[in-house]
Amino acid sequence: MVDHSLPPRPPLGTTSVLVRLACIGGVVAVVVGAFAYVNGTLDPQRLRPKTLVNALEANNGVHPGFRRNHAKGVCVAGYFESSAEARAYSSAQVFSADKTPVIGRFALPSGNPYAPDSSVPIRSFAVQFGQANGQQWRTGMNSMPVFPVGTPEAFYQLLKAGAPDPATGKPNPANMPAFFAAHPETAPFLAWVKTAKPSASYATETYNGINAFYLVSADGKRQAVRWGVVPLSQDAPGDTAPGGADFLEKDLVQRLAAGPLRWQLNMTLANPGDPLDDASKTWAGEHRVLNAGTLVLQSSQPQADGDCRDINFDPLILPSGIEASNDPLLAARSAAYASSYLRRAGEVSPLHSAPQESQP
Repeated sequence: MVDHSLPPRPPLGTTSVLVRLACIGGVVAVVVGAFAYVNGTLDPQRLRPKTLVNALEANNGVHPGFRRNHAKGVCVAGYFESSAEARAYSSAQVFSADKTPVIGRFALPSGNPYAPDSSVPIRSFAVQFGQANGQQWRTGMNSMPVFPVGTPEAFYQLLKAGAPDPATGKPNPANMPAFFAAHPETAPFLAWVKTAKPSASYATETYNGINAFYLVSADGKRQAVRWGVVPLSQDAPGDTAPGGADFLEKDLVQRLAAGPLRWQLNMTLANPGDPLDDASKTWAGEHRVLNAGTLVLQSSQPQADGDCRDINFDPLILPSGIEASNDPLLAARSAAYASSYLRRAGEVSPLHSAPQESQP
């Protein structure tokens, strides 16, 4: 049974592809977060939440009061306007109600809250849908189409490959290429990395849920899906990310001042034989895609005191009508989010009066 309540607010308190991969490895290590099953261990290696959070800190440094991952972000709010297309597949109220309020957060995938916005090609978007019946749907999405690896164990090895060498303070440039060479399942991700470019705006990015879930109808029928949101605004031809360290939040605030921003929520229906338990594998060929509705953002808030601050965007907080697949990455993320939050609950940031809730 999933606890749909919010956690309590804490007390105050070279240019070659291989070289590029070595740099992006640090980003990969913080895109989706650390992993651990809810009982605190991961079979067969019995990884524990603290081990993985330690690895995140080793790779990114410790920044008191900030999220251990996705540390730099901005809160947003608006609503979801459903269409009729998903209603036959899921009994979730979000697909039958005309409007459902949402709280979200755009973020830069890094544990460093001072990282320049142009430093990575990946953006993230987390959303909480608050149904009228009290149930919630929380989802964390990223601009990459697939995850580099399919298991928590491989993810931990990826973290280790991106760890700084104590002698130099920087990752060994040979480690990341060696990791990818030993993990052929990373091929789809690497193909994306070769052409990935930082977007000029949070508002013009496509965000993918990556993992598979099930839509469950009122009569119990289950349909596996992957979801994502596609912007209804686009960058101008040739538009690229500007220079400077903090352009993404400023751009978002300016766009929202001119009017709401919209994304179409797409549900891609799995075909027979599609991998449902491995986020590193693409779904090839033609697929039916449902337009489930439109996500509308109306306002933004600074993350220090915005409504998204204390929301843990745990992907297993799901309403009736949506169920998780057996993807081990899904089952693993929840406890590490909590572990990250508890570690920071008593910290006070030099910039903020209270810690940020874990994405992590």
